[in-house]
Amino acid sequence: MQKFDFTNESDNRGFWEELIGRGVPRVSGRGGYYLLGIIVLIWLLTGIYIIGPGAQGVVRRFGKVVAATGPGIHYHLPWPIERVDKPKVMEVKRVEIGFRTIHPGPPARYRRVPKESLMLTGDENIVDCQMIVQYKIKDAVKYLFNVRDVEETLKDASEAALRQIVGDHTIDEVMVTARFKVEEKVRQVLQEIMDGYMAGVMIANVKLQEVSPPEEVRDAFDDVVRAKEDRNKFINQARGYYEDLIPKARGKAERLMREAEAYREERIKRAQGDAERFKQVLREYRKAESLTETRLYIETMEEILPGLQKYIIETDRGSGLLNILQLRQGKTAEGDGK
Repeated sequence: MQKFDFTNESDNRGFWEELIGRGVPRVSGRGGYYLLGIIVLIWLLTGIYIIGPGAQGVVRRFGKVVAATGPGIHYHLPWPIERVDKPKVMEVKRVEIGFRTIHPGPPARYRRVPKESLMLTGDENIVDCQMIVQYKIKDAVKYLFNVRDVEETLKDASEAALRQIVGDHTIDEVMVTARFKVEEKVRQVLQEIMDGYMAGVMIANVKLQEVSPPEEVRDAFDDVVRAKEDRNKFINQARGYYEDLIPKARGKAERLMREAEAYREERIKRAQGDAERFKQVLREYRKAESLTETRLYIETMEEILPGLQKYIIETDRGSGLLNILQLRQGKTAEGDGK
């Protein structure tokens, strides 16, 4: 076997001549140029690329980013000069905290990760908290080149943010009363962390999954939760009774006040009418005192003895005749005899 010294220019040239002479057929003349042109053309055509919907193209020239392209047909200098990365910027990705999906199903199967899910609340209770983080790419260049492993970094940051917010709330707030508030705060803190890393991601949603006490004390805690639910139910029932009773009582009080005001107005009007009538009688009395007294006497006797037939007997001294005046009118002669 012939040996070549590649540090020697003549030996290097001889190696290639020997290789061409043995394995590569010689192409002479115009055919060699045609073949070379076809190879160059094919190489140039490899620079055509297509960006699909929901994706973005990031063009790198010798490793340096030189352009970002949207959906459609584009061209870049072929490899190894330029290359294109095509991250799906509209795709909603997810990170699971406290559990892992073994099989999407149906039925879905999951595996718990207690190392991530067990944490301490603000009132020093241990809670088993599982969470899903959904995110999208908002800056493809930062997403590709600023952080080595975005998904792993996001998982660690999500766990840290969740532990921080859970530590600021009681176990009741995390499990029931302030669940949505905890989710929103975790999203805000996580977004701030990822923006600090310049990871180029947008946290779309944070959703707490199963939030429960540890398995060892779950039954006792469920009893406490049920007792609190019963308490809240009774409080709500009492409030409902209050809301039903108070308006009725207020309506009744308002009705009684209106009736009292109407009765007052009636009594005032009646008293005013009686006073006016008395004044009229007084004026008539002053005009003819004797006649008025007689009339009042007769009217009073009519009121006192309403069921009796009455007669007024007056003796006229001058004539000596007895005049009888029948007060009640409309009686027949037969009725009068009775």
